[in-house]
Amino acid sequence: MKNSVVQPASPPTHWPILLIEDESSVMAYVRTALERHGYLVVCCASAVEGVHLLETGQFTGIVSDMRTPGGLDGSDVHAWVAQYRPELASRIVFITGDIANEETVSTLRETGAPCVEKPFRVRQFIDVIEKTMGKAQ
Repeated sequence: MKNSVVQPASPPTHWPILLIEDESSVMAYVRTALERHGYLVVCCASAVEGVHLLETGQFTGIVSDMRTPGGLDGSDVHAWVAQYRPELASRIVFITGDIANEETVSTLRETGAPCVEKPFRVRQFIDVIEKTMGKAQ
């Protein structure tokens, strides 16, 4: 009888969450909340920069403000992801302080992506992240 060596399972890949937020105080708050709950985070201040990072990087999911400077917004990020990175399309969470804006409402209806309204509590935000992206490993 031969002895077989059982190889341990490879550890799961742990990619960061891409955070797209132009307000530095909100970025710091969200980044801290995610990191304290075990997530890795890569931050950028515009949707344009976020799309550039998505072109080459691997991410667990995306947290994006609906409104960012530079000509692209959260809706544009979702559209780009749906076309070029469809595996991430169901792993987008929007954050916004402008939930009453008709354009925002329309985007949320069209995408089906969850949205957390600013200001929000950490627990509320993390609950949405865990439901959308899974718990941090």
